[in-house]
Amino acid sequence: MNEKLKEKIRESLSSVLPITMIVLVLSMTLVPMEISTLVLFLTGAVLLIIGMGFFQLGAEIAMTPLGQGVGGRLVKCKSIWLMTFICFLMGAIITISEPDLQVLANQVAAIPNMVLILTVAAGVGVFTVVALLRILFKVSLSILLIGLYIFMFILSVFTPAEFIAVAFDAGGVTTGPMTVPFIMALGIGLSAARSDKDGSNDSFGLIALCSVGPILMVLLLGIFYHPSEAVYTAVEVPRLVTTHDVVREFLSSVPDYGMEVLRSIFPVIGVFVIFEIFTRSYRKRQVTRMLVGFGYTVIGLIMFLTGVNVGFAPVGSLLGGGLADSIFKWFLIPIGIMIGYYIVKAEPAVRVLNEQVEEITGGMVSYKMMNASMSIGVACAVALSMTRVLTGINIYWVIIPGYILALILSRFVSPVFVGIAFDSGGVASGPMTSTFLLPLAMGACTAVGGNVVTDAFGIVALVALAPLIAIQVMGLVYARKTKTANQPIQMFLEDTVVDFEEE
Repeated sequence: MNEKLKEKIRESLSSVLPITMIVLVLSMTLVPMEISTLVLFLTGAVLLIIGMGFFQLGAEIAMTPLGQGVGGRLVKCKSIWLMTFICFLMGAIITISEPDLQVLANQVAAIPNMVLILTVAAGVGVFTVVALLRILFKVSLSILLIGLYIFMFILSVFTPAEFIAVAFDAGGVTTGPMTVPFIMALGIGLSAARSDKDGSNDSFGLIALCSVGPILMVLLLGIFYHPSEAVYTAVEVPRLVTTHDVVREFLSSVPDYGMEVLRSIFPVIGVFVIFEIFTRSYRKRQVTRMLVGFGYTVIGLIMFLTGVNVGFAPVGSLLGGGLADSIFKWFLIPIGIMIGYYIVKAEPAVRVLNEQVEEITGGMVSYKMMNASMSIGVACAVALSMTRVLTGINIYWVIIPGYILALILSRFVSPVFVGIAFDSGGVASGPMTSTFLLPLAMGACTAVGGNVVTDAFGIVALVALAPLIAIQVMGLVYARKTKTANQPIQMFLEDTVVDFEEE
């Protein structure tokens, strides 16, 4: 097996294993499950692990070079209108193939899948253009985000309550393993066009802006689109007698998810082919490698969606419902804390982010410090989400103070940390949030008789909010440490100047 593929599967294993162990312990203690249900869950977990490994490797091989190639060509483009058109098109097309978005669309019964996916894709496309213009015209990321979030909260006043939590969740799931490599590479290519000292800082912030777009578009969708009322029913896990029945259950779903994946990935491959025909940017060997990458992506995405929808998410919903329907319903909060802590700790993209921050700060903000702050932040976010499920607290009571704090911090933190913090929101709300935590919350909400749309949805949004605060706090710590480290040197220089003047 390819060594790189082994590495990606090991990363996926470290992400899924803590959740699997928690479910096994709960199935033997608080929420007993039938053996057939447990086998269904474990089979789904295996498919999820292998699928995520294939998918992440495929996205790395294919999407990063494509993003760098498009970004490099856009830099040389003379027409700003052509640049904006290409940015919009690429942002929208890549988003359509994002697996986390497809998982969320399947959970939102009130809106047809394709309506939600196209709305979110349009939002990412528009804000990819906004990110391009910000880089070219040197607009402050902090000021732009403050303006956008103020507009967002004003707009949400006119949006039906059923759409608000879904809108914020859409912003969290959009920046997943498919879009992040492409958008990050695009940002590096675009910021290279500027030769000033702030050019490299502005390579951060694209993901932050591309997370705002879907929120605004889904809020607008809520104002103008009036779907028929959808009733959320508890997920029924099929009764299976033999292992043959389990295999048949998964295999019967593969053709449907295969067609869904091919429909979503075909536009991306089409863009790659057209781009290569007109620009000849890649050598023959690299073209072959990228096509293999697309193949890995398709295989991984089919396995991922099949494992999630057939085995993993239904058992998450069953577990949430079982806990909430028992005398142990408040155990959802500590269990949520534990899951949140380990989910972000094992997320591969978070590990990369922590290493980058340690490198940027020269070790003053260490990998261990970043890891701890992110884990604690996300654990608190999941605890708040489970509290909302059990009590019905409006998401505004959590999300508005959280964003106000994050935006205030952005005025006191280095622009590099602002960009990294707002980018990392999408990184933290990875595949495990939408595939397990959201179904867990939905199952619990159904069991306690709450409103799934207003009380269960919003968990992805809160997980995405936590790093905005945690990383900017780390930025303040870094600034203070830097100032303290430089203070003795500054005092020595001042004393030297005084002595010289006296002489």
